[in-house]
Amino acid sequence: MSTVIDKSARDVVQLLREGAIRPVDLVEQLRQHVVVADRDVNALPIRFFDDAARQAEQLERTVPDPRQRGLLAGLPVAVKDFNDVAGQRTTHGSPIFADTVAAQSDAMVTVLEHNGAIPYAKSNVPEFAGGHTYNTLFGASRNPWNLARSVGGSSGGSAAALASGSAWLATGNDLGGSLRTPSGYNATVGLRPTPGRVPRRRSATPFDTLWVEGPMARNVADVALMLDAMVGSDLCDPLTKPERPQSFLARLGDFDAPRRVGFSPDLGCLPVEHEVRAVCGDALKHFEALGTDVDSQCPSFGGAYDAFQALRAHLVATVHGSLLAGDRGRIKADIVWNIEMGLSQSTERLLAAERVRGRLFHDVSEFFTTHDLLVCPSAPLEPFPVEWTHPATIDGVESQTYIDWIAITFFVSLTGCPVVALPCGFSAAGLPIGMQLIGRPGDEARLLSYARRFEESVGIAGLLPITPRQQETRLS
Repeated sequence: MSTVIDKSARDVVQLLREGAIRPVDLVEQLRQHVVVADRDVNALPIRFFDDAARQAEQLERTVPDPRQRGLLAGLPVAVKDFNDVAGQRTTHGSPIFADTVAAQSDAMVTVLEHNGAIPYAKSNVPEFAGGHTYNTLFGASRNPWNLARSVGGSSGGSAAALASGSAWLATGNDLGGSLRTPSGYNATVGLRPTPGRVPRRRSATPFDTLWVEGPMARNVADVALMLDAMVGSDLCDPLTKPERPQSFLARLGDFDAPRRVGFSPDLGCLPVEHEVRAVCGDALKHFEALGTDVDSQCPSFGGAYDAFQALRAHLVATVHGSLLAGDRGRIKADIVWNIEMGLSQSTERLLAAERVRGRLFHDVSEFFTTHDLLVCPSAPLEPFPVEWTHPATIDGVESQTYIDWIAITFFVSLTGCPVVALPCGFSAAGLPIGMQLIGRPGDEARLLSYARRFEESVGIAGLLPITPRQQETRLS
């Protein structure tokens, strides 16, 4: 029997606006679900339902008319544990910050709260950053489709909460694929927006454009709703703009199907497992059914690997380098390595990285003069065993670093383009396979419209939420 947990975020918001359900009652129903569903998934290790209930009661008192409670009307929203919620812990998955309590909500969370969101839990993350969600504070999050498998990362807890019904909407952020990889791995949907679209938390690197905040949900239309509730400007984020765009949700039907799509299973230079290539290739029939011309054209991503590694190392060292002096022994070895790379790399390496990034942006811009979308997988292999720190090999090619396996997403980060990650099929083991739909910079409205048409044809969104599944790991 269908319950409010099974409904889309849009449907639940409509019930809230109609007064058919109270925000405080919704918080309680969600609490009861999370206690059971998250027992094995471990997507939401930090929970504050009592505080959420008090916030819901305050919203009801101060805004008696449910139609005036903002875009989300009192909907509970899960927040990634990289973002501050006033009065709650922000651990970054690290023992260094295990007891750090935020004095106030950060810019992105503040905008959501202003638009009627009620935070109720923090979603699990890797320590500081990474593509696989596990840490020494809370352990690993597990994939609801197969509890023996990874949820991806670093927004893995958010995606797993969505898939298992423990969230209707969840926040994510994305540097090298942190929002997109988990969306593909959990059969949910995530949007990496154009830099500046969503205000970010106060940062030591406010002019950096690799890292963005973005919405995550169970389907494209719910992502559009959440994007509407996240857009804003902030004095501490110089990339944001005061002008508010038209509603992304309202514009989902404004565009025809894409006329021409370029598909590359490997962006021309990356190892990708055969099964992922096959599933994504087969999913192209959904575009063809829309009358879209699909070809194999793709911008050149030559040099992107070294460029991203250099820029990421520079960013990680800038933000976390000061921790080494006093806390080296409490930081994950992979992060120590990344910090040290940033501290020791040459000026010439950074200059070369910026040149590659600039050339790639112009090449991609030229690509979009003839194509509406660039399409590729969201990960090079199906969700891997949860015990691994990262895949050692991809399609027979040995990984040199702990983030090599997410190159197919971090290459795209360099372009500055908005990207929707969503499911396109399943592996033989019944695990979700995801795809990235890459659109023109600044044109999230058109991209979301295309993504919704593709999603409707694929039909996977209707399978969520799922009951977490106990299955043995297949290591073949």
